[in-house]
Amino acid sequence: MSATYTFMEFFAGGGMARLGLGTNWRCLLANDFDSQKCAAYRANFGGEELIEGPIEDLDASDLPRDRADLVWASFPCQDLSLAGARGGMAGARSGAFFSFWSHVERLVADGRRPSMIAIENVVGLLTSNGGRDFQTLIAMMAKAGFAVSALVVDAKHFTPQSRPRIFIFGFGDGTPEILHATPDESAFTPAALLAGVAALPAEARENWGWLAARPQTRKNMTLADILDWSAADWRPKAETARLVDMMSDKGRARLDALLRNKARRAGAAFRRTRMEDGAPVQRLEARFDGLAGCLRTPAGGSSRQIVLAVENGAVRSRLLSPREAARLMGLPDDYHLPASATAALKLCGDGVCVSVVRWITEAILEPALARARNKKAA
Repeated sequence: MSATYTFMEFFAGGGMARLGLGTNWRCLLANDFDSQKCAAYRANFGGEELIEGPIEDLDASDLPRDRADLVWASFPCQDLSLAGARGGMAGARSGAFFSFWSHVERLVADGRRPSMIAIENVVGLLTSNGGRDFQTLIAMMAKAGFAVSALVVDAKHFTPQSRPRIFIFGFGDGTPEILHATPDESAFTPAALLAGVAALPAEARENWGWLAARPQTRKNMTLADILDWSAADWRPKAETARLVDMMSDKGRARLDALLRNKARRAGAAFRRTRMEDGAPVQRLEARFDGLAGCLRTPAGGSSRQIVLAVENGAVRSRLLSPREAARLMGLPDDYHLPASATAALKLCGDGVCVSVVRWITEAILEPALARARNKKAA
């Protein structure tokens, strides 16, 4: 069966956007500079369309001659994340957006404006540089002739991971019927997004519309459902006891209640340094709400999530495995991960949730493209 739509994927990583788009889409170009992610991309997709190297090194001859239905970009978040130094889009990593946008401008100038653009990043983009980074990005899209909208979507609606991300959409074939004049206030249009849109320059604001698409807000699975309970690397009891001793009184009380009830529950925990009585204290902060914390790039020990498995009145602990991290990102178990645990966890932590992309594809991308095609055919 031939694909209906075409796309280019910048900052492609291991191809998680590609997986989310599905078999109805054909890749024209993929690009990433990380050699291990590119190796995973090739292992899973063959990589014929993949160009490995910095995005700024791409030139006009690298861009496909066909007009793409979609250009997807999950550009680096390190300078935008609330957990980082927040250098903003002027930072060395997140500033790669401007190299990406230069390629979009080249396509527009050459008469190959993509029908749609999808940009994904952390919600910190909304407040980075006092909100000006978000406003700059939207203004650039509007200037290039795109109708623009955005949603904040949390992966928790699809997989057991707390992972809110902003998805910005540009529509290059006119303002689609799915855009509306007013938003409905919800977690999908948080206060920071409303404020960012209100502060847009007038010409950019004229190109803005609101999306009404919303995913189901119910849990389909919990962290316990994706864990390998029979894994061989659970820590010795003494090590687990030392971890539990690092919990605050409130956290320990929650764990003790689960142990007394002999509940079967999986918790996700991070080590954190907190100031208590004027002194730094390392704490283990755990959640037992069925969700893992947001996956991160494994830059250090504190960034690795710890699994706490409560069963039959006892608790076990170990690090979250790469395959479990992949499941939290919506990757199927037959997806080929890098052999190195660090590389696999980096691929997952830097990626976009496959299940979220699938919903976006079905609820926003394909309906908008189908309507645009029908209008042209009429």
